[in-house]
Amino acid sequence: MSFEERVRKKLRKKEKKYETEQLMKEKRSEEYEVLEEVFDRSTLMVIYDFMNKGTIDEIYGVVKAGKESRVYWGKDKDGKELAIKIYLTVSAEFRKGILKYIEGDPRFRNVKRDTRSLIFAWAQKEFRNLEQATAAKVRVPKPIAVRNNVLIMEFIGKNGVCAPSMKEQTPENPEKIYKILLKYLKRLYSKAELVHGDLSEYNIMIWKGRPILFDMSQAVPLAHPLADFLLRRDLNNLNKFFKKLGVKVLSAEECYRMVTGYG
Repeated sequence: MSFEERVRKKLRKKEKKYETEQLMKEKRSEEYEVLEEVFDRSTLMVIYDFMNKGTIDEIYGVVKAGKESRVYWGKDKDGKELAIKIYLTVSAEFRKGILKYIEGDPRFRNVKRDTRSLIFAWAQKEFRNLEQATAAKVRVPKPIAVRNNVLIMEFIGKNGVCAPSMKEQTPENPEKIYKILLKYLKRLYSKAELVHGDLSEYNIMIWKGRPILFDMSQAVPLAHPLADFLLRRDLNNLNKFFKKLGVKVLSAEECYRMVTGYG
């Protein structure tokens, strides 16, 4: 029996044990089988190692699926909900798209250009960005662990149901949310020394009445050659969305001065 087959057998054994113990309780998710069908040996080993260490105790359904990644709902050994983001083998188009964010980032200047190295760097980049944002008191999913193409974060939502994005659910108090987001961008810029780079109503969640930024993988440091352009684009996207909701937004230049402190 090959090494990979042994790993798969252990995953199946763990699943069967759980099903026996929980026979009269909520039915076990079938996501282990899905994992085995979708992910390669390296990814399976990372997940299995996280499970052995108790970082992940259970993996349930996919809560978000895209071409580049899938986010699974999970729990740790204490029952705390997790978001488990797994980056997939990417297309040439996605590889080309992420290069511009990585190449200008001094934190990753020595990354190799093969696909696997780039994906691992992309996961590390999101983890680092989440750490820096959290330290700057910007509300993002708290990072928990990362290895290779697997990133584990705080789950924003409850019982496997994600908090809605602003695109999915209009904020009840848009004026308040607009002001908070400008404050977040200022903290992100001045304290974390980052620019989100892809900010829009699609990647801002509303949870318990407050905004939470997510999809932080493309965020760049201020030293990145595209940082200024990306910041201005973020601010324009923000103004465009809230203006449609009737909010009296600041001008693009006023927003820029507020966030950066520059005239």
